[in-house]
Amino acid sequence: MKRLIPYLTFLVSALLMCSCQAAQNQDQTPVAPESDDILVSFTESTSHVTNPERGFYSALDIRPSDSALSKSRVMSIRSEGRTLMYLGFYLTNFMNGDISQAFLDKMQACFDALRDGGAKCILRFAYQSSEGSKPWDPSQEIVLRHVEQLKPLLIKNKDVIFVLQAGFVGVWGEWYYTQNFIMNPRSDADYIPRKNLIDALMAALPQERQIEVRTPQFKMRMYGLSLKDTLTQATAHDGSLKSRLGGHNDCFGASQEDYGTFDNESGDRAFWKADSRYTIMGGETCNVSEYCTCDASRKDMNDYHWTYLNIDYNGQVLSRWRNSGCFDEIVDRLGYRLVLDEVYHSANAQPGKEYRIVLNLENKGWAAPMNPRNANIVFIDNNGNQTSFPLGSDPRTWHPGKHQIGVKFNLPSAEGTFYLDLSDPLLPNRPEYSIALANKDVFSSKTGLNKLFEL
Repeated sequence: MKRLIPYLTFLVSALLMCSCQAAQNQDQTPVAPESDDILVSFTESTSHVTNPERGFYSALDIRPSDSALSKSRVMSIRSEGRTLMYLGFYLTNFMNGDISQAFLDKMQACFDALRDGGAKCILRFAYQSSEGSKPWDPSQEIVLRHVEQLKPLLIKNKDVIFVLQAGFVGVWGEWYYTQNFIMNPRSDADYIPRKNLIDALMAALPQERQIEVRTPQFKMRMYGLSLKDTLTQATAHDGSLKSRLGGHNDCFGASQEDYGTFDNESGDRAFWKADSRYTIMGGETCNVSEYCTCDASRKDMNDYHWTYLNIDYNGQVLSRWRNSGCFDEIVDRLGYRLVLDEVYHSANAQPGKEYRIVLNLENKGWAAPMNPRNANIVFIDNNGNQTSFPLGSDPRTWHPGKHQIGVKFNLPSAEGTFYLDLSDPLLPNRPEYSIALANKDVFSSKTGLNKLFEL
């Protein structure tokens, strides 16, 4: 530790942090360091950091005849540094009626395995996995009935659902090869069947979770949106339908328009670039092209705020990234990578008196954390007594770039240790679901806490 000398050093650095979004509550005065504060510096880790709700995912399709996902498989995937799985449930056997209780039970077993193993899922439901198998999807009435059946599962397991892909429509649930939802919608009326599905899914899925559609045009056309209607800091994460509707690109970098993901004329690229700052973006690659070189991919993942990507597909694209030297960077920067630079804290530590802590951190990833998350300063005194102080800052606002976040509180004791808690509010006692800062000797996998400093 050392004292901050001189104070002008801080003033200059604060001015340079013009991109910093302090993320304080609107009614809270920002807390900044003072001239006599003590400075603690931190070192960034050079290792990959295994963190929840981000990164490469492993995929698994499950049909009624398949075995359920096991805890051991989830733990094996975690041991390889991945915390996300894509679960695709195929409802082919139920295109004329209700989903069987046996298959609903198997789905629940999969969610239980995720929870026990310490991972979350990118979730999709579909009916067919081949263009040659017809019908490609059931009637709209059957689909909406299935959504109603799945609602209790979605509510019960929201803690291990990272995001729900819209699915249901067409082969693979990718919203293209469809017989019952208008394959090439053009008029506003043509989009109504798909909008009805999204409305039903929004009602079934708890408000804390987002739904992804396959292209930006779907969100724009179903809800009459244009570039002026993209989300902002003020409208993001407010529980509205618009704030909960993200996107997935399953042909990332495959061609100039990513095999139909963009039409390159409607402003849909600009829409997704702006909107994805506040909504989840992910998917997979599907073809080698000039648009998935390292330079092109880095730029697109930055522009569209990518959070997750398939580790298994497309193998040729992934090999190109490995051979060209950018694969490890993609591993690190998908989603968030929170690096703590400095902590300033009050020099005078008196129990019962006001105490100040200010964090300077940088998000070196391509996106902010996207689901609700705790953000607390935790103090554990030398007798083991623990006290938490909310930061008054929402991690979902910690976008790529630098951030300064400060808090004041009455100090419980003059002896103890301070930590940063970034736990999952739905899984608060599970360290596997807490965010680890990308710093050396800071995160404890046993407690899920990031150590800041000792008094």
